[in-house]
Amino acid sequence: MRCLRPELPASGPWPRNRLRRAGCSLALLAALLAGGGCATPPGPAAAAATGDPVVDGNAARAAAPEKDRVLWNYRIAAAALRAGNWDEARDKLDDALLRMGGIITNSAEARQARSLFGAESGKIFIGEPYERVMAYYYRGLLYWREGQPDNARACFRSGQLIDSDADEATHRGDYVLLDYLEGLASARLAADGAAAWARAQANAPGGLPLPPYAAAANVLVFAEFGQGPRKYAAGPYGEQLRFAAVDSPVHAAALTVAGQTLPLPAYDDLSFQAMTRGGRVMDHILGNKAVFKGTADTVGSLALAGSAVAADRARRTDGSYSRGAENTAIALGAIGLLSKLAAAATTPQADTRQWDNLPQRLSFAALSLPAGEHPATLDFFDADGRRLDSLTRQLTLVVEAAPRDTILFLSELYR
Repeated sequence: MRCLRPELPASGPWPRNRLRRAGCSLALLAALLAGGGCATPPGPAAAAATGDPVVDGNAARAAAPEKDRVLWNYRIAAAALRAGNWDEARDKLDDALLRMGGIITNSAEARQARSLFGAESGKIFIGEPYERVMAYYYRGLLYWREGQPDNARACFRSGQLIDSDADEATHRGDYVLLDYLEGLASARLAADGAAAWARAQANAPGGLPLPPYAAAANVLVFAEFGQGPRKYAAGPYGEQLRFAAVDSPVHAAALTVAGQTLPLPAYDDLSFQAMTRGGRVMDHILGNKAVFKGTADTVGSLALAGSAVAADRARRTDGSYSRGAENTAIALGAIGLLSKLAAAATTPQADTRQWDNLPQRLSFAALSLPAGEHPATLDFFDADGRRLDSLTRQLTLVVEAAPRDTILFLSELYR
Protein backbone atom coordinates (compact mmCIF):
# COMPACT_ATOMS: atom_id res chain seq x y z
CA MET A 1 0.00 0.00 0.00
CA ARG A 2 1.35 3.42 -0.97
CA CYS A 3 1.73 5.86 1.90
CA LEU A 4 -0.59 8.88 1.49
CA ARG A 5 1.25 12.14 2.05
CA PRO A 6 -0.85 14.84 3.74
CA GLU A 7 -1.04 18.30 2.26
CA LEU A 8 1.18 20.87 3.98
CA PRO A 9 -0.30 24.14 5.21
CA ALA A 10 0.46 27.19 3.13
CA SER A 11 1.69 29.15 6.18
CA GLY A 12 5.10 27.47 6.26
CA PRO A 13 7.07 24.24 6.15
CA TRP A 14 6.06 21.54 8.64
CA PRO A 15 8.31 18.84 10.15
CA ARG A 16 7.84 16.51 7.24
CA ASN A 17 9.06 13.28 8.83
CA ARG A 18 6.48 13.43 11.57
CA LEU A 19 3.72 14.28 9.13
CA ARG A 20 4.69 11.45 6.81
CA ARG A 21 4.54 8.99 9.72
CA ALA A 22 1.16 10.35 10.78
CA GLY A 23 -0.09 10.17 7.18
CA CYS A 24 0.99 6.55 6.82
CA SER A 25 -0.79 5.59 10.05
CA LEU A 26 -3.97 7.30 8.94
CA ALA A 27 -3.77 5.66 5.52
CA LEU A 28 -3.45 2.26 7.17
CA LEU A 29 -6.49 2.94 9.33
CA ALA A 30 -8.42 4.09 6.26
CA ALA A 31 -7.59 0.83 4.51
CA LEU A 32 -8.71 -1.19 7.53
CA LEU A 33 -12.00 0.70 7.76
CA ALA A 34 -12.59 0.20 4.06
CA GLY A 35 -12.02 -3.54 4.32
CA GLY A 36 -8.37 -3.64 3.40
CA GLY A 37 -8.90 -2.42 -0.14
CA CYS A 38 -9.29 -5.93 -1.45
CA ALA A 39 -11.32 -6.20 -4.61
CA THR A 40 -14.08 -8.81 -4.69
CA PRO A 41 -13.42 -11.30 -7.48
CA PRO A 42 -16.12 -11.18 -10.13
CA GLY A 43 -18.72 -13.94 -10.07
CA PRO A 44 -19.74 -16.02 -13.05
CA ALA A 45 -21.24 -14.07 -15.91
CA ALA A 46 -25.04 -14.36 -16.28
CA ALA A 47 -26.35 -16.17 -19.34
CA ALA A 48 -28.08 -14.24 -22.10
CA ALA A 49 -31.77 -13.60 -21.43
CA THR A 50 -34.21 -15.98 -23.12
CA GLY A 51 -37.45 -14.21 -22.19
CA ASP A 52 -38.55 -17.13 -20.01
CA PRO A 53 -38.65 -15.77 -16.41
CA VAL A 54 -37.97 -19.20 -14.92
CA VAL A 55 -35.00 -19.99 -17.16
CA ASP A 56 -33.59 -16.47 -16.84
CA GLY A 57 -34.21 -16.47 -13.09
CA ASN A 58 -32.28 -19.69 -12.62
CA ALA A 59 -29.39 -18.27 -14.66
CA ALA A 60 -29.36 -15.13 -12.50
CA ARG A 61 -29.57 -17.25 -9.36
CA ALA A 62 -26.50 -19.24 -10.44
CA ALA A 63 -24.53 -16.02 -10.99
CA ALA A 64 -25.78 -14.22 -7.86
CA PRO A 65 -23.92 -14.15 -4.54
CA GLU A 66 -25.06 -16.56 -1.84
CA LYS A 67 -26.64 -13.70 0.13
CA ASP A 68 -29.20 -13.25 -2.68
CA ARG A 69 -30.12 -16.93 -3.08
CA VAL A 70 -33.41 -16.66 -1.15
CA LEU A 71 -34.38 -13.57 -3.16
CA TRP A 72 -33.97 -15.44 -6.44
CA ASN A 73 -35.79 -18.44 -5.02
CA TYR A 74 -38.74 -16.16 -4.30
CA ARG A 75 -38.76 -14.61 -7.77
CA ILE A 76 -38.42 -17.91 -9.60
CA ALA A 77 -41.14 -19.56 -7.50
CA ALA A 78 -43.68 -16.85 -8.35
CA ALA A 79 -42.84 -17.05 -12.06
CA ALA A 80 -43.03 -20.86 -11.99
CA LEU A 81 -46.46 -20.80 -10.32
CA ARG A 82 -47.84 -18.54 -13.03
CA ALA A 83 -46.44 -20.81 -15.71
CA GLY A 84 -47.93 -23.91 -14.08
CA ASN A 85 -44.48 -25.29 -13.29
CA TRP A 86 -45.49 -26.66 -9.89
CA ASP A 87 -42.36 -28.72 -9.23
CA GLU A 88 -40.05 -25.77 -9.87
CA ALA A 89 -42.10 -23.53 -7.60
CA ARG A 90 -42.13 -26.14 -4.85
CA ASP A 91 -38.37 -26.73 -5.00
CA LYS A 92 -37.54 -23.03 -4.88
CA LEU A 93 -39.94 -22.32 -2.02
CA ASP A 94 -38.67 -25.30 -0.03
CA ASP A 95 -35.10 -24.06 -0.44
CA ALA A 96 -36.11 -20.51 0.53
CA LEU A 97 -38.05 -21.59 3.62
CA LEU A 98 -35.29 -23.92 4.75
CA ARG A 99 -32.71 -21.15 4.42
CA MET A 100 -35.05 -18.64 6.03
CA GLY A 101 -35.33 -20.85 9.10
CA GLY A 102 -31.56 -20.96 9.46
CA ILE A 103 -30.93 -17.36 8.48
CA ILE A 104 -33.19 -15.84 11.13
CA THR A 105 -30.55 -16.82 13.68
CA ASN A 106 -27.78 -14.35 14.52
CA SER A 107 -25.50 -15.01 11.56
CA ALA A 108 -22.16 -13.29 10.99
CA GLU A 109 -23.66 -11.42 8.01
CA ALA A 110 -26.55 -10.16 10.13
CA ARG A 111 -24.15 -9.01 12.85
CA GLN A 112 -22.09 -7.14 10.29
CA ALA A 113 -25.18 -5.48 8.83
CA ARG A 114 -26.18 -4.30 12.30
CA SER A 115 -22.75 -2.79 12.90
CA LEU A 116 -22.11 0.83 11.99
CA PHE A 117 -19.81 -0.08 9.13
CA GLY A 118 -21.83 -2.89 7.52
CA ALA A 119 -24.23 -2.25 4.64
CA GLU A 120 -27.77 -3.60 4.91
CA SER A 121 -27.46 -4.95 1.37
CA GLY A 122 -24.54 -7.08 2.53
CA LYS A 123 -26.67 -9.26 4.78
CA ILE A 124 -28.33 -12.49 3.69
CA PHE A 125 -31.71 -11.63 2.21
CA ILE A 126 -34.86 -13.11 3.72
CA GLY A 127 -37.20 -10.24 2.91
CA GLU A 128 -39.60 -8.00 4.77
CA PRO A 129 -42.49 -9.64 6.65
CA TYR A 130 -44.91 -9.36 3.69
CA GLU A 131 -42.37 -11.12 1.46
CA ARG A 132 -41.85 -13.96 3.93
CA VAL A 133 -45.62 -14.26 4.39
CA MET A 134 -46.05 -14.73 0.65
CA ALA A 135 -43.48 -17.54 0.60
CA TYR A 136 -45.62 -19.42 3.13
CA TYR A 137 -48.85 -18.53 1.31
CA TYR A 138 -47.57 -19.92 -1.99
CA ARG A 139 -46.15 -23.02 -0.31
CA GLY A 140 -49.49 -23.55 1.43
CA LEU A 141 -51.45 -23.66 -1.81
CA LEU A 142 -48.89 -26.08 -3.25
CA TYR A 143 -49.23 -28.37 -0.23
CA TRP A 144 -53.00 -28.32 -0.75
CA ARG A 145 -52.52 -29.22 -4.40
CA GLU A 146 -50.41 -32.18 -3.26
CA GLY A 147 -53.27 -33.43 -1.09
CA GLN A 148 -51.77 -32.22 2.21
CA PRO A 149 -54.22 -29.72 3.74
CA ASP A 150 -52.60 -30.26 7.16
CA ASN A 151 -49.26 -28.93 5.91
CA ALA A 152 -51.09 -26.19 4.02
CA ARG A 153 -52.74 -25.11 7.27
CA ALA A 154 -49.34 -25.03 8.99
CA CYS A 155 -48.04 -22.71 6.25
CA PHE A 156 -51.00 -20.34 6.56
CA ARG A 157 -50.54 -20.24 10.33
CA SER A 158 -46.81 -19.56 9.91
CA GLY A 159 -47.55 -16.66 7.58
CA GLN A 160 -49.97 -15.12 10.04
CA LEU A 161 -47.43 -15.58 12.84
CA ILE A 162 -44.81 -13.66 10.83
CA ASP A 163 -47.32 -10.83 10.44
CA SER A 164 -48.04 -10.80 14.17
CA ASP A 165 -44.89 -8.91 15.20
CA ALA A 166 -46.01 -5.46 14.02
CA ASP A 167 -45.68 -2.70 16.63
CA GLU A 168 -49.26 -1.54 16.15
CA ALA A 169 -51.83 -4.05 17.42
CA THR A 170 -54.31 -3.05 14.72
CA HIS A 171 -51.97 -4.39 12.06
CA ARG A 172 -50.97 -7.66 13.71
CA GLY A 173 -51.99 -10.88 11.98
CA ASP A 174 -54.53 -9.10 9.77
CA TYR A 175 -54.27 -11.11 6.54
CA VAL A 176 -57.80 -12.19 5.65
CA LEU A 177 -56.95 -15.20 3.50
CA LEU A 178 -54.42 -16.70 5.89
CA ASP A 179 -57.08 -17.05 8.58
CA TYR A 180 -59.81 -18.01 6.12
CA LEU A 181 -57.71 -20.75 4.53
CA GLU A 182 -56.54 -22.02 7.91
CA GLY A 183 -60.18 -22.44 8.89
CA LEU A 184 -61.03 -24.12 5.59
CA ALA A 185 -58.18 -26.59 6.04
CA SER A 186 -59.38 -27.31 9.56
CA ALA A 187 -62.90 -27.96 8.29
CA ARG A 188 -61.53 -30.36 5.69
CA LEU A 189 -59.63 -32.16 8.46
CA ALA A 190 -62.83 -32.59 10.48
CA ALA A 191 -61.80 -29.87 12.93
CA ASP A 192 -63.53 -26.62 13.86
CA GLY A 193 -62.63 -23.74 11.56
CA ALA A 194 -65.21 -21.30 12.92
CA ALA A 195 -62.78 -19.22 14.99
CA ALA A 196 -60.41 -18.75 12.04
CA TRP A 197 -63.36 -17.79 9.79
CA ALA A 198 -64.49 -15.21 12.38
CA ARG A 199 -60.99 -13.67 12.54
CA ALA A 200 -60.90 -13.47 8.74
CA GLN A 201 -64.32 -11.83 8.60
CA ALA A 202 -63.27 -9.27 11.23
CA ASN A 203 -60.34 -8.18 9.02
CA ALA A 204 -62.20 -8.27 5.69
CA PRO A 205 -61.85 -4.90 3.92
CA GLY A 206 -64.93 -2.74 4.26
CA GLY A 207 -66.81 -5.55 5.94
CA LEU A 208 -66.78 -7.54 2.71
CA PRO A 209 -68.74 -10.73 3.46
CA LEU A 210 -66.74 -13.94 3.26
CA PRO A 211 -68.40 -17.05 1.80
CA PRO A 212 -69.13 -19.84 4.28
CA TYR A 213 -67.01 -22.96 3.97
CA ALA A 214 -68.46 -25.30 1.36
CA ALA A 215 -67.85 -28.90 2.38
CA ALA A 216 -68.61 -30.21 -1.11
CA ALA A 217 -66.31 -27.81 -2.99
CA ASN A 218 -63.58 -29.68 -4.85
CA VAL A 219 -62.06 -26.77 -6.80
CA LEU A 220 -60.10 -24.09 -4.94
CA VAL A 221 -59.33 -20.92 -6.90
CA PHE A 222 -56.37 -18.77 -5.84
CA ALA A 223 -56.30 -15.50 -7.78
CA GLU A 224 -53.94 -12.52 -7.78
CA PHE A 225 -53.82 -9.25 -9.68
CA GLY A 226 -51.86 -6.00 -9.82
CA GLN A 227 -48.19 -5.23 -9.22
CA GLY A 228 -46.95 -5.44 -5.64
CA PRO A 229 -45.25 -2.72 -3.57
CA ARG A 230 -41.81 -1.36 -4.37
CA LYS A 231 -39.09 -0.47 -1.87
CA TYR A 232 -37.03 2.69 -1.96
CA ALA A 233 -34.59 4.46 0.35
CA ALA A 234 -35.33 7.88 1.81
CA GLY A 235 -33.71 10.23 4.33
CA PRO A 236 -30.45 12.22 4.17
CA TYR A 237 -28.35 9.05 3.92
CA GLY A 238 -30.94 6.69 2.44
CA GLU A 239 -31.41 5.18 5.91
CA GLN A 240 -35.23 5.02 5.75
CA LEU A 241 -36.87 2.04 4.07
CA ARG A 242 -40.06 3.21 2.38
CA PHE A 243 -42.64 1.55 0.16
CA ALA A 244 -44.29 2.86 -2.99
CA ALA A 245 -47.50 1.45 -4.41
CA VAL A 246 -48.98 2.34 -7.76
CA ASP A 247 -52.58 1.25 -7.43
CA SER A 248 -53.43 -1.39 -9.99
CA PRO A 249 -56.45 -0.71 -12.22
CA VAL A 250 -57.58 -4.26 -11.43
CA HIS A 251 -59.58 -4.39 -8.19
CA ALA A 252 -61.52 -7.61 -8.64
CA ALA A 253 -62.02 -10.59 -10.94
CA ALA A 254 -64.69 -13.15 -11.75
CA LEU A 255 -64.53 -16.70 -13.11
CA THR A 256 -67.41 -17.95 -15.26
CA VAL A 257 -67.56 -21.73 -15.68
CA ALA A 258 -70.26 -24.38 -16.08
CA GLY A 259 -73.07 -21.82 -16.01
CA GLN A 260 -71.96 -20.13 -12.80
CA THR A 261 -70.04 -16.91 -12.16
CA LEU A 262 -67.68 -16.94 -9.21
CA PRO A 263 -66.75 -13.48 -7.83
CA LEU A 264 -63.10 -12.98 -6.88
CA PRO A 265 -62.89 -9.77 -4.80
CA ALA A 266 -59.64 -8.49 -3.31
CA TYR A 267 -59.44 -9.83 0.23
CA ASP A 268 -55.80 -8.88 0.89
CA ASP A 269 -53.63 -6.01 -0.37
CA LEU A 270 -49.85 -6.49 -0.16
CA SER A 271 -49.20 -2.77 -0.57
CA PHE A 272 -51.27 -2.15 2.56
CA GLN A 273 -49.45 -4.95 4.36
CA ALA A 274 -46.02 -3.57 3.43
CA MET A 275 -46.84 -0.05 4.63
CA THR A 276 -48.64 -0.84 7.90
CA ARG A 277 -45.89 -2.69 9.72
CA GLY A 278 -45.18 0.02 12.28
CA GLY A 279 -41.64 0.53 13.59
CA ARG A 280 -39.08 -2.25 13.22
CA VAL A 281 -35.92 -2.88 15.22
CA MET A 282 -33.91 -2.34 12.05
CA ASP A 283 -35.44 1.12 11.62
CA HIS A 284 -33.83 2.17 14.90
CA ILE A 285 -30.51 0.57 13.97
CA LEU A 286 -30.44 2.39 10.65
CA GLY A 287 -31.41 5.60 12.44
CA ASN A 288 -28.48 5.21 14.82
CA LYS A 289 -26.18 4.65 11.87
CA ALA A 290 -27.42 7.86 10.24
CA VAL A 291 -26.92 9.86 13.46
CA PHE A 292 -23.40 8.47 13.88
CA LYS A 293 -22.51 9.23 10.26
CA GLY A 294 -23.70 12.84 10.52
CA THR A 295 -22.05 13.40 13.89
CA ALA A 296 -18.74 11.86 12.82
CA ASP A 297 -18.70 13.99 9.68
CA THR A 298 -19.36 17.18 11.69
CA VAL A 299 -16.69 16.31 14.28
CA GLY A 300 -14.23 15.63 11.46
CA SER A 301 -14.88 19.00 9.85
CA LEU A 302 -14.48 20.86 13.14
CA ALA A 303 -11.30 18.97 14.05
CA LEU A 304 -9.70 19.66 10.66
CA ALA A 305 -10.59 23.33 10.95
CA GLY A 306 -9.04 23.39 14.44
CA SER A 307 -5.94 21.67 13.09
CA ALA A 308 -5.49 24.38 10.48
CA VAL A 309 -5.80 27.12 13.12
CA ALA A 310 -3.31 25.37 15.42
CA ALA A 311 -0.89 24.90 12.55
CA ASP A 312 -1.04 28.59 11.71
CA ARG A 313 -0.33 29.52 15.33
CA ALA A 314 2.54 27.04 15.64
CA ARG A 315 4.83 29.29 13.67
CA ARG A 316 6.45 32.01 15.76
CA THR A 317 7.40 35.41 14.44
CA ASP A 318 11.10 34.45 14.41
CA GLY A 319 10.41 31.52 12.04
CA SER A 320 10.64 28.78 14.67
CA TYR A 321 7.79 26.47 15.69
CA SER A 322 5.95 25.95 18.95
CA ARG A 323 6.19 22.23 19.80
CA GLY A 324 2.94 22.34 21.81
CA ALA A 325 0.93 24.01 19.03
CA GLU A 326 2.50 21.67 16.50
CA ASN A 327 1.43 18.61 18.49
CA THR A 328 -2.06 20.05 18.87
CA ALA A 329 -2.30 20.58 15.11
CA ILE A 330 -1.24 16.99 14.39
CA ALA A 331 -3.63 15.58 17.01
CA LEU A 332 -6.57 17.57 15.70
CA GLY A 333 -5.71 16.60 12.15
CA ALA A 334 -5.63 12.94 13.13
CA ILE A 335 -9.00 13.25 14.89
CA GLY A 336 -10.48 15.03 11.91
CA LEU A 337 -9.25 12.51 9.37
CA LEU A 338 -10.32 9.53 11.48
CA SER A 339 -13.77 11.05 12.01
CA LYS A 340 -14.13 11.67 8.29
CA LEU A 341 -13.01 8.12 7.54
CA ALA A 342 -15.46 6.71 10.07
CA ALA A 343 -18.28 8.77 8.57
CA ALA A 344 -17.38 7.61 5.07
CA ALA A 345 -17.25 3.97 6.20
CA THR A 346 -20.63 4.09 7.97
CA THR A 347 -23.32 2.67 5.68
CA PRO A 348 -26.85 3.47 6.89
CA GLN A 349 -28.48 2.85 3.52
CA ALA A 350 -31.65 0.78 3.79
CA ASP A 351 -31.76 -2.58 2.02
CA THR A 352 -33.98 -2.13 -1.03
CA ARG A 353 -33.55 -5.59 -2.51
CA GLN A 354 -37.04 -6.83 -3.17
CA TRP A 355 -39.24 -9.67 -4.35
CA ASP A 356 -40.22 -7.63 -7.36
CA ASN A 357 -42.78 -9.91 -9.06
CA LEU A 358 -45.30 -10.12 -6.24
CA PRO A 359 -48.94 -9.18 -6.86
CA GLN A 360 -50.83 -6.38 -5.16
CA ARG A 361 -54.16 -8.10 -4.42
CA LEU A 362 -55.12 -11.64 -3.44
CA SER A 363 -58.43 -13.44 -3.79
CA PHE A 364 -59.90 -16.89 -3.27
CA ALA A 365 -63.05 -18.86 -4.04
CA ALA A 366 -64.23 -22.45 -3.97
CA LEU A 367 -66.75 -24.32 -6.12
CA SER A 368 -67.87 -27.79 -7.12
CA LEU A 369 -67.24 -29.18 -10.60
CA PRO A 370 -67.27 -32.70 -12.00
CA ALA A 371 -63.96 -34.21 -13.08
CA GLY A 372 -62.83 -33.38 -16.60
CA GLU A 373 -62.23 -30.31 -18.75
CA HIS A 374 -64.34 -27.18 -18.46
CA PRO A 375 -64.13 -24.06 -20.66
CA ALA A 376 -64.10 -20.91 -18.57
CA THR A 377 -63.82 -17.13 -18.84
CA LEU A 378 -61.75 -14.99 -16.49
CA ASP A 379 -62.70 -11.31 -16.32
CA PHE A 380 -61.05 -8.44 -14.43
CA PHE A 381 -62.78 -5.30 -13.12
CA ASP A 382 -61.72 -1.82 -12.08
CA ALA A 383 -62.59 0.03 -8.86
CA ASP A 384 -66.00 1.04 -10.26
CA GLY A 385 -66.87 -2.51 -11.29
CA ARG A 386 -66.28 -1.95 -15.00
CA ARG A 387 -64.92 -4.94 -16.89
CA LEU A 388 -61.43 -4.46 -18.36
CA ASP A 389 -62.08 -6.11 -21.70
CA SER A 390 -58.42 -6.13 -22.76
CA LEU A 391 -57.60 -8.45 -19.86
CA THR A 392 -60.36 -11.02 -20.40
CA ARG A 393 -59.08 -14.57 -20.92
CA GLN A 394 -60.53 -17.83 -22.14
CA LEU A 395 -59.35 -20.82 -20.12
CA THR A 396 -59.77 -24.56 -19.95
CA LEU A 397 -59.99 -25.85 -16.40
CA VAL A 398 -58.92 -29.43 -15.78
CA VAL A 399 -60.59 -30.85 -12.68
CA GLU A 400 -59.05 -33.93 -11.08
CA ALA A 401 -61.01 -36.86 -9.78
CA ALA A 402 -61.63 -37.17 -6.05
CA PRO A 403 -60.32 -37.38 -3.37
CA ARG A 404 -57.77 -34.64 -4.10
CA ASP A 405 -58.97 -31.05 -4.52
CA THR A 406 -58.11 -29.27 -7.74
CA ILE A 407 -56.10 -26.09 -7.24
CA LEU A 408 -56.48 -23.33 -9.82
CA PHE A 409 -53.90 -20.55 -9.71
CA LEU A 410 -55.01 -17.53 -11.73
CA SER A 411 -52.74 -14.53 -12.10
CA GLU A 412 -53.27 -11.31 -13.98
CA LEU A 413 -49.47 -11.00 -14.03
CA TYR A 414 -49.09 -13.95 -16.42
CA ARG A 415 -50.34 -13.86 -19.99
